[in-house]
Amino acid sequence: MNLPSGYELRAPTSADAHAVANVLAEAGQTVLDADFLRDEWSRVGFDLATDAWIVADGEGTIVAYGQALREEPSIVEGWGVVHPKHRRRGIGASLMNRIEERAPALVAGLPSVRFRHAIDAGDRAAAAMLRARGLRPVRHFWHMRIDLVGPVGARRAPEGIEITAIEAPDDLPAVHAVLHEAFAEDWGYHPEPFDRWVEEQTTSPSFDPTLWLLATVGGEPVGALTANVWGDRGWVNEIGVVPPHRGRGIGSALLRRSFATFARRKLRSVFLNVDAENPTGATVLYERAGMRVVNRWDLWERSSGVSP
Repeated sequence: MNLPSGYELRAPTSADAHAVANVLAEAGQTVLDADFLRDEWSRVGFDLATDAWIVADGEGTIVAYGQALREEPSIVEGWGVVHPKHRRRGIGASLMNRIEERAPALVAGLPSVRFRHAIDAGDRAAAAMLRARGLRPVRHFWHMRIDLVGPVGARRAPEGIEITAIEAPDDLPAVHAVLHEAFAEDWGYHPEPFDRWVEEQTTSPSFDPTLWLLATVGGEPVGALTANVWGDRGWVNEIGVVPPHRGRGIGSALLRRSFATFARRKLRSVFLNVDAENPTGATVLYERAGMRVVNRWDLWERSSGVSP
């Protein structure tokens, strides 16, 4: 499907981040901002010139955005958004065509590939479009938030547990090892070699190891938390505790310490993204810490290939 008359498609540039973020906000994606986009655009292997598209109206105003990213060795993940005032004109379908056309090149030569696409939960029009293209919903995710009101103190670590800030780069292998073990059984997890993981982390514009935490028992790493700042918000990216040490309050202590760190930086809200069906009970942990769901989104998949 071609774009309707009066619109044009082009690749975004780094200068478009705020304009695309405005479209996200108008579409209800208020938890994502220009800093989030800059991090996406800096991902290893992502080429802004070939893997992302914006749609502008006749006045040059950006009204839609889409992208395709090789998320795992054999998976391409796409997502996009259209400004509410410009929906039902075929723009979303046109962007989806571009995403699906690009996907095969991102996994060329692999014998078995899958295509995934993320949409807001409850977006019936987007769901109908994906279903017609052979995708089905496979997982549900939440964005959760806590507002840091009043004094925010770090919770005392459980007995025998020490929680400290990390020393980069010396502690990066320990953080990687903990997260690898903690997420090994999670849906959709794929082990990432240490060198690639380090490259992904350290080349991100928001990389700030002073926000990262490590929990140890007798000097042995057993829990870790990674975090960053986007705009005026703190984000907890990953938090994990190795299975033998779960149930001791380590995750809660890491989370509370992170909240206190953000509060010292005068940030008043903290977000995270979580698999709503997480088998370790992460959603319960976050709710007990005072976080609430502010956005729901779904991941759809076509396992027969990246092309319809």
